[in-house]
Amino acid sequence: MHSGFILFGNTFNGNETRNTENPIMIHDSRERYGALTKLLHWSMALLVFWQLLKFGDRIFDGEHWVGQTLVPWHVSIGSLMLLLILVRLAWAAGQRHQRPQQDPAQALLVKAGHGALYLGLLLMPITGVMVMLGGGHGITAFGIELFAEGEEIAWAQALGQLHSPIAWILTVLIVGHIGMALIHHFVKRDDTLKRMV
Repeated sequence: MHSGFILFGNTFNGNETRNTENPIMIHDSRERYGALTKLLHWSMALLVFWQLLKFGDRIFDGEHWVGQTLVPWHVSIGSLMLLLILVRLAWAAGQRHQRPQQDPAQALLVKAGHGALYLGLLLMPITGVMVMLGGGHGITAFGIELFAEGEEIAWAQALGQLHSPIAWILTVLIVGHIGMALIHHFVKRDDTLKRMV
């Protein structure tokens, strides 16, 4: 009778460790991204898509299922995204020396693109907070009051005006990011996309 047990694909038997199948890799490696990076990436991708549904408010003044059911969660999801982007930035900083390498010919462009995406993802919830606080509305996320209603704040209102332009810029960056991932997968046929799935 075998006395070992399997955890993340490894069989442990006393001091002996044997790999029985592909283990769940938490940390990034030179070959692919780890489980936590993938979880943060795809969770944020889903939440970003949800947030972009806010554009639906411009269609028929939001008088449709999307505008009435999903868009009202905009502030709550934005608050969650602020937390997640901070976690993601901290995790990326800790993993930066062991992540998959980029093609040296395109490395600078790739870093600039990713940097712009991270900056946009950080600025969106920050400017969203400025919209709410600047207007004196307060902030309630998932039914929890984070900031109470108060007086209007002129400087916060001014920064909050950047929220919409940044949303459009971020949308263009996201479309470009998706487009490049598809080009790498279907045209160049390399493993760029596979690293994140």
